Amino acid sequence: MSSAREEILARIRAATIHASAPEPAQYLPARNEVDLTALFVERVADYDVGARIVHAGELVVALTEVCRLHQARRVAVPAGLPDAWAPSGVDLVRDDLLGHDELDRVDGAITGSALAIAETGTIVLDHTATQGRRALTLVPDLHICVVDAAAIVSRVTDAFERIRADRPVTFVSGPSATSDIELSRVRGVHGPRRLEVVVVQR
Repeated sequence: MSSAREEILARIRAATIHASAPEPAQYLPARNEVDLTALFVERVADYDVGARIVHAGELVVALTEVCRLHQARRVAVPAGLPDAWAPSGVDLVRDDLLGHDELDRVDGAITGSALAIAETGTIVLDHTATQGRRALTLVPDLHICVVDAAAIVSRVTDAFERIRADRPVTFVSGPSATSDIELSRVRGVHGPRRLEVVVVQR
């Protein structure tokens, strides 16, 4: 068996001895040739996610519209969410270690984000003050996430270069969904059934 293996490997080496190294795969154009914000919004929309781009001064209006769209009148938010983000006509419930039953009774959650990845349409949460703990983004049925356009990176590898390893990190690519043995897609099994993203340009 080992002699046959060596013979096969010898033939492969002989056949490839003059071959040049393959070019690295390029899934995106060069970083300076692509609009990362537009690409992120395009990719995140592929997951059936509501996504919009607004200027900083329009954030409150956008959050108010999203809450109204989903009839979210009572929304949980992390303790560090800026007061300036508060949507009109919405009762904000600060997450002071709310129980799972209490989180289940709110209409949704609003959080910030650490990063976003254009290539995959992924939101990265590292659960700092504006993002809150993981339960806040997993238990409510609706997650409204604010993404800073300046924090959108090109590739997954770029995100890993910026992520700190001393706290939990969550990668979110669309609403929670899974398929059973008959391939029937079911939403909301492991997290929110609905995800809305508001990208802020400054």
